[in-house]
Amino acid sequence: MCRMSTRSRNHVTVSGRAGGPVVMLAHGFGCDQHMWRLVVPLLERDFTVVLFDHVGAGHSDPSAWSPERHSTLDGYTEDVLEICRELALGPVTFVGHSVSAMMGVLATAREPQAFTGLVLLAPSPCFVDDPATGYRGGFSAEDIDELLESLDANYLGWSGAMAPVIMGNPERPELGEELTNSFCRADPDIARVFARVTFLSDNREDLAEVGVPTLVAQCSADAIAPPEVGAFVRARIPGSRLVTLNATGHCPQLAAPEETAAAITDFVRAGR
Repeated sequence: MCRMSTRSRNHVTVSGRAGGPVVMLAHGFGCDQHMWRLVVPLLERDFTVVLFDHVGAGHSDPSAWSPERHSTLDGYTEDVLEICRELALGPVTFVGHSVSAMMGVLATAREPQAFTGLVLLAPSPCFVDDPATGYRGGFSAEDIDELLESLDANYLGWSGAMAPVIMGNPERPELGEELTNSFCRADPDIARVFARVTFLSDNREDLAEVGVPTLVAQCSADAIAPPEVGAFVRARIPGSRLVTLNATGHCPQLAAPEETAAAITDFVRAGR
């Protein structure tokens, strides 16, 4: 049997300036590479831009999804590393949004030579509060249990209710509607598993293993990743830098694409 290429498995697309610094954009839960469409034209002028869909999202090959491989962040992280190896474009700046930020953390710790830098966009190493240590992730354990139970019971209903909360920007309802539609395009069975990967993972101890230059970019108001989370990530990743965007909500690549692209561009141009 022929081995499936990562290009087809993850619907990898490469665009932008040939030979330029490579920027790899990774989407979060319930999304696909289309969510970067407003940022990409702003990056393509200077960089080679790599986009992909996580297995089970967008135009990825759903037959590649495996409950054994994709029930933890490790499987998604290996997918990322396999894309880097197959493309062989040299070290990349990995931009991970939301849960993909922690995939970047794990990937750079595992194969640091594959990366020149790491941009963590609206990251959260752990969504669950930990009163014993004083860590604030934004949700109690009961909140997460209720969220996952609601998702299991009625995925489409959950999508319609949660997407506007995640997106924020209530004065721009079209953004919440777009995220709702993105959630609804996902396979519900795969989304249920990926939701657990997203909301139950705890990668706080992994942050110290990052050895590449890192930018933590948080939004000024984010119902999913409060400001304390960004500060925690910056404090735990040696030498990292924190920038607070004027953007609000959890998806600045849609809500504020120019500001998001500028933060990425400045980071790469500065030599990380």
